[in-house]
Amino acid sequence: MVPRVFSRGFFFDPMMTTPSKQVLDSEGMEKALARIAHEIVERNQQIESVILVGIRTRGVYLSQRIQKCIQKIKNRELPLGILDITLYRDDLSEIGARASVRETKLPGDIKDKIVVLVDDVLFTGRTIRAALDAIHDFGRPKAIQLAVLIDRGHRELPIKADYVGKNIPTSLDEQVVVQMKEADPQDEVLVMKKSGIS
Repeated sequence: MVPRVFSRGFFFDPMMTTPSKQVLDSEGMEKALARIAHEIVERNQQIESVILVGIRTRGVYLSQRIQKCIQKIKNRELPLGILDITLYRDDLSEIGARASVRETKLPGDIKDKIVVLVDDVLFTGRTIRAALDAIHDFGRPKAIQLAVLIDRGHRELPIKADYVGKNIPTSLDEQVVVQMKEADPQDEVLVMKKSGIS
């Protein structure tokens, strides 16, 4: 089996990892995203001011699904943006030539808008810090909120999500792998020990 690349460059090779534990299946993921969508609607009474912005890659897929959930709730399609944070990473010098920069697409002027950043896993907080820097290069929104499917803890920066699908206690020798059918065989969230760690 050929190793596959998952979110934020982690490699998952079934031949090199210990057995994984499934913490969300397809139905669980669907319920978590529906709950996030309802919470976004409840918190933001002026829903017409909200813009969903997915952080590449799986944050984009998640934001698209949240957009569909909100459309069912409010009969309104929220604007959707895509954010690439590669050039804003604090480890860019370490990545060097391996850095792959892709296009950022925001739906018009974000001034006075409520931007809901969407990502798959909240870990150290460094990805979100980079996303905040990137967003502010495009304007000054009224507010920025954060929605994540998984919060696994171990924060290194004072960043907290406004909307969380599931909190998962993890150790530092584990990794959280989010699979989504847009890019993977199926929807699920796995926790597994990192390769090479006994």
